Amino acid sequence: QVHLVESGGGLVQAGVSLRLSCAASGRTLSSYATGWFRQAPGKEREFVAGISRGGRTYSADSVKGRFTISRDNAKDTVYLQTNSLKPEDTAVYYCAADSRGWPVRERVFDYDYWGQGTQVTVSS
Repeated sequence: QVHLVESGGGLVQAGVSLRLSCAASGRTLSSYATGWFRQAPGKEREFVAGISRGGRTYSADSVKGRFTISRDNAKDTVYLQTNSLKPEDTAVYYCAADSRGWPVRERVFDYDYWGQGTQVTVSS
């Protein structure tokens, strides 16, 4: 079992960057595939980016070229670097872990463990 805690969100202006962190305790995060999801008010939770157990990364088309997922095994933390933020990126961002590890899945119900989320608000 793994416990996930997100951090790094905030209120920013359009065009700036934030780095979100997902820190794990319990079982090591490199044992899982890890995904970042986001949920805007009134919308369904959507996949943003993921990294497999083996380190392969994937991003949703909506953020490709702006968001990058990475993992630091020594710190047992997965990061989401968000660049050139837009108002439409405003959402609660969640990290999640999938015990199967591979491939990276994009559906919410494929993930076993979830963090509590971190709010990102982008003003225009």
